[in-house]
Amino acid sequence: MNIRCIWEHNGEDSILYAENFPGAFTRGESLEIAKGKMPGEIRTYLHWRGGSWLDAAQIEIVQEQASQLQIRDADSDVLFGSEKAPLTWEEYEELRDLTLRSAEDFHRLYESVPDKHVSCLPLRSTFYGPVPRTAEEMYRHTKSVNAYYFGEIGVEADNEGTIAQCRRRGFAALEQQPGFLEKEAQEGSYGEWWSVRKVLRRFLWHDRIHAKAMYRMAGKTFGKEKILDPFYFG
Repeated sequence: MNIRCIWEHNGEDSILYAENFPGAFTRGESLEIAKGKMPGEIRTYLHWRGGSWLDAAQIEIVQEQASQLQIRDADSDVLFGSEKAPLTWEEYEELRDLTLRSAEDFHRLYESVPDKHVSCLPLRSTFYGPVPRTAEEMYRHTKSVNAYYFGEIGVEADNEGTIAQCRRRGFAALEQQPGFLEKEAQEGSYGEWWSVRKVLRRFLWHDRIHAKAMYRMAGKTFGKEKILDPFYFG
């Protein structure tokens, strides 16, 4: 199995994104640490998608970006070279449906947490403010990017309702735009470049970051046997 990876880094801190497994990622204090985590990440990701691990992983770095961002806190602004390409309807539909499934699974995980306002995690701050600690804070933070991500490609969206409901409305609005599958990458906020492919990947990635955090927090706080594991992190 070949895993095509994009490497974004700031000094020694690294994020690896699996280009051919949209949303899958690893982090580490070095490239080698991030690479070492990737096979396990892909196993989990394929389990979630209904696939299986077939053979040994060959990790190939296909793009590198040095960054001034706080990589250790998963701050990112990379646009993959492959994300500049237009989409076919079949590609778009598959990725859209996967992001909607991700949102629904995220909501299922959140709903299973016994007390959404309790956490064993200590207070901690990052570049964007206090790190979400409780299931409620993690859920609201993850849902809150909906209007932001869609807005970066010129689509009016909101954050109302569940994470799946607001995401579904955003995609419906995107699909009303003529030629959206061929839309070129465009510069958005803070000088960051966005495309439809990137928005699809970012939803999957952002869900995965905070689903992992919620699952681990809830498992430590309440016991893993009391919560659902729709992403198969356990």
